[in-house]
Amino acid sequence: MDRRTLLGTLASGAALAAALPPLAHAQAAWPDQLVKWIVPYPAGGGTDVIARTLAEAMRASLGQQIVIDNRPGAATNIGADLVAKSRPDGYTIMLATATSHGLNSALYAKLNHDPVKDFAPVGMIASSPSVLLVPAGSPFKTVADVLAQARANPGKLNYASAGVGSSQHLAGARFVKLANVDIPHIPYKGTAPAMTDVMAGRVDMVLTTGAVSFVRSGKVRALAVASKERLPALPDVPTFDEAGLKGFHTDAWYGLVAPAGTPQPVLEKLNAALAQALQQPEVRTQLAELGALGAKPMSTDQFWTFVKQQMPEAAEMVRASGAKVE
Repeated sequence: MDRRTLLGTLASGAALAAALPPLAHAQAAWPDQLVKWIVPYPAGGGTDVIARTLAEAMRASLGQQIVIDNRPGAATNIGADLVAKSRPDGYTIMLATATSHGLNSALYAKLNHDPVKDFAPVGMIASSPSVLLVPAGSPFKTVADVLAQARANPGKLNYASAGVGSSQHLAGARFVKLANVDIPHIPYKGTAPAMTDVMAGRVDMVLTTGAVSFVRSGKVRALAVASKERLPALPDVPTFDEAGLKGFHTDAWYGLVAPAGTPQPVLEKLNAALAQALQQPEVRTQLAELGALGAKPMSTDQFWTFVKQQMPEAAEMVRASGAKVE
């Protein structure tokens, strides 16, 4: 190649590069700065632990640090509002749950964001079923014991939750309706005070996710798991189907989303990093310890289809509970 031809080729290449939109350059270079992962829950809880475990595992794949930013409040709506209004460049992502992208759209009369239109899918993480817990000193050893007492003494038993409209409240309301019993709801301001009173025997029961550590503490007894299969971390605890209450399944799920408009190539990179992280033994172990039913990697499209399909079921849970937040 002579000098004139070489110069012409270089000039053409420079012109082509200059003609490419800035977004194309940004997508190719992504990520070239740290990624902020919004967790709409307080630090230290099970959901926060899931995010931190995955953030560290994904860092190796992406070659960039992922920083956890806890933005709790308003049943995940504070964090969700922030992400919905963030720049769609892949540098802000969010831990989505059955609450943020399911229950809240039916629970709240008005949201400042649309859980589908204002977000883009990254991928599924895992699901975690509710577990029926009673105090360690409770006379109840089985679900049948609870239901027999509830039917013999309507309104005398009660169940705790983290608050009106919480996943624990809605799981409890669904349990009560399906079993056709009268068990009043006792709302608390968060999971910690609710579990404190359950463990102390001041409340009769609770249906909650992340139950493994509570059971292993010896302060509560697990009677049944609200899933179609037993939890690997609690292999001796029957499902509700096995315990005689057929069809009671309440899986909470965890996923990853970004603001709507985030470029698809960036979403795919995040999805691939998430899938790789979910295969790591330490991640699988952590999910199991938190009561999850194992990693559930999905493509971006599969995850968004799942989110849309589970929303009517979530709305039905809210309707059945009678809960509403203005």
